[in-house]
Amino acid sequence: MAAKITDLLLMLLIFLSESCVIILAFNVVDFGANPDGVTDSSEPFLRAWAAACASPEPAVIYVPPGRYSITQVKFGGKCMSRGIEFLINGTLVAPADYNVIGNVGYWILFDGVDGVFINGGTLDGQGAALWNCKASRKDCPNGATSLGFIHSNNVMVYGLTSVNSQLFHVVILACKNTTLQGLNIMAPRNSINTDGVHVQFSSGITVVDSNIGTGDDCVSIGPGSTNLWIENIVCGPGHGISIGSLGRDYEEKGVQNVTVKMVTFINTQNGARIKTWGRPSTSFVKDVLFQHALMYDVQNPIIIDQNYCPYNKSSCPGQYSGVKISDVTYEDIRGTSATQVGVRLDCSATNPCRSIKLQDVMLTYEDGPAEASCVNADGTTSGVIQPMACF
Repeated sequence: MAAKITDLLLMLLIFLSESCVIILAFNVVDFGANPDGVTDSSEPFLRAWAAACASPEPAVIYVPPGRYSITQVKFGGKCMSRGIEFLINGTLVAPADYNVIGNVGYWILFDGVDGVFINGGTLDGQGAALWNCKASRKDCPNGATSLGFIHSNNVMVYGLTSVNSQLFHVVILACKNTTLQGLNIMAPRNSINTDGVHVQFSSGITVVDSNIGTGDDCVSIGPGSTNLWIENIVCGPGHGISIGSLGRDYEEKGVQNVTVKMVTFINTQNGARIKTWGRPSTSFVKDVLFQHALMYDVQNPIIIDQNYCPYNKSSCPGQYSGVKISDVTYEDIRGTSATQVGVRLDCSATNPCRSIKLQDVMLTYEDGPAEASCVNADGTTSGVIQPMACF
């Protein structure tokens, strides 16, 4: 089907044709999508996906400038195509009425795909009404994650903007080899549970060169996550970059081999955080590196909290976290703490934190050094350490 395409796509087509590679382009407008921001374009998007998925050659689904109202879409299936690119020059808009998708889980979902590339575009989750509902303690739906990838491999998301998601902005669940680069994720400080990127049961995940400011974690790392690389992130507002919460269930996979480097935290609740439930569990956290971080008025620049127990402590009275935390390194962490205790290691009485390493940590509070608090934590220090280590 003929498609109206941008100069960028045209250049790509010329390059590929000169390289003897055939690529097919599918314009969502040709399938009935309307860029007026009102007409529901869900079905036209799904028809464009079906056509691209059935193509034996690499395919591009092109979204021209404009606002496209999307109710809820799921892109899935084992495609014949050797790769599908969504080239998005427009904005996808969620329903203004949060009840429409408030209990569907995901607004835009990719399930079981391989080799998908999302290039550019804006997702507008229109979540403010739902946040207000939750803040008023009314009976509200949970809300929908704006963009989800489940059981998918070799995914690339580049240059995407996500604003005002009802719930999480981007979720990576049970995926392998996924790269998120150049993201701009924005929601106000008072938006509830609007994590920027959440990773769980996944491996080989990279998040780089992005600006993330939400009402919850900039990046949250859940159970079963291994081989993660997070670099060059500006985080704030939000709750920082968090491993956890872990250990809610007794039999739970752990988190291993995580690198978080070159992150700037601005007025966040936390900086580098590990959080576990205060209850028995088989879970673990090990081989983690937080490196080259700048803190600007962060409430808890470095924190391990193994006594997380919401709901008025009713779910874990008199219990201790079973999550085993070991081999965690904090290297070149500098800046200002908004509270007097800049390093707080509150570890489990039955499973103390092991092999915690502090190297070149320099944190100040007001006009002097911050303080450190360590409970059930064992480790080593090297280089310049301020506050004084409490091992």
